[in-house]
Amino acid sequence: MVVDNITRLIDAISRLLGTVIWPTLILFLVVRYKSAFASFFQTVSEFSIKGGGVEASGKRQIADAKEALILAAVAQSGPDTSPQDRASEVTAAAKAVESITPRTLRRARIAKVLWVDDRPTNNVQERRALEALGIGVDLSTSTDDAIAILNKQKFDVIISDMGRPPDPRAGYTLLDKVRASGNATPLVFYASSRAPEHIAESRRRGAMGCTNRPDELLEYVLSAIGRGD
Repeated sequence: MVVDNITRLIDAISRLLGTVIWPTLILFLVVRYKSAFASFFQTVSEFSIKGGGVEASGKRQIADAKEALILAAVAQSGPDTSPQDRASEVTAAAKAVESITPRTLRRARIAKVLWVDDRPTNNVQERRALEALGIGVDLSTSTDDAIAILNKQKFDVIISDMGRPPDPRAGYTLLDKVRASGNATPLVFYASSRAPEHIAESRRRGAMGCTNRPDELLEYVLSAIGRGD
């Protein structure tokens, strides 16, 4: 009887110590290695592991890219844009990011874009969306500077505006010089028009096309970098 009581007492004390010591030990470790735990949980929060192929998807990258592309779509909407059209453009921007696959995201993380525009402040959110996906973006503000950069570095895609003073068709000038040098890097125009005749001329000259919509720009870029697979 006494032995049974002692045994039960020891078991109770062990359970009590377990409930006190382990939480205290865990708390000590969290405080002692706070920065390491923060880094770990930051990493965990950014990724979700999918079954089968155990694909890692950058949830935070997708969320940041979506936010930036939606802001770009809102900024690109003119004052005469109807609420319905604006809502449609915002929805298209969101869907363009949501459709990105883990394979495309992995490819994006090693891709590089040369963006040629004499007023780069006009496309801050679009660049932010690309960079959120891991795409490296280099800037150039003139045709000559862009050619010099292209002679030294390789890019997966070139984005160009159209008019740069004093050349109202500077985008085509850049494209002609790039192709004349034997450089076949995909190029897309991000300008004020997406009229069918401008798209047709862009393609006839050797570009992927032209657009003024952030969602279409992203689709062009992802299509171009996908060619590297």
